[in-house]
Amino acid sequence: MDIKRFKLEIFIPESHLKALQKTLQQVDAGHIGDYDSCLSYSVVTGTWRTLTGAHPYKGKENEITEEKEIKAEVVVTKEKLQATYDAICAMHPYEEPVIHIIPLWDISSGI
Repeated sequence: MDIKRFKLEIFIPESHLKALQKTLQQVDAGHIGDYDSCLSYSVVTGTWRTLTGAHPYKGKENEITEEKEIKAEVVVTKEKLQATYDAICAMHPYEEPVIHIIPLWDISSGI
């Protein structure tokens, strides 16, 4: 088995979904077979407490903040992973973007 693709889970404010889609398209992420720009997303609620010294997108120091967010999921090839990650971080409004990178095993030749 070999890892050739990764799934990225990106948590971002609802207001930035279109910018994220454009960014992913610009780096050519989201190819699945004969389709491109493939992206799934759902609305979630994120919570956090801002610690001393942080510069939050939203919220106040030492208070729990709650915000509707988008959890976007996209598939990216190994070759485009770093460029995709860098592009997302550059456009993301959060000081500490939450981006999960999950390897996808290629089992086309069997498990």
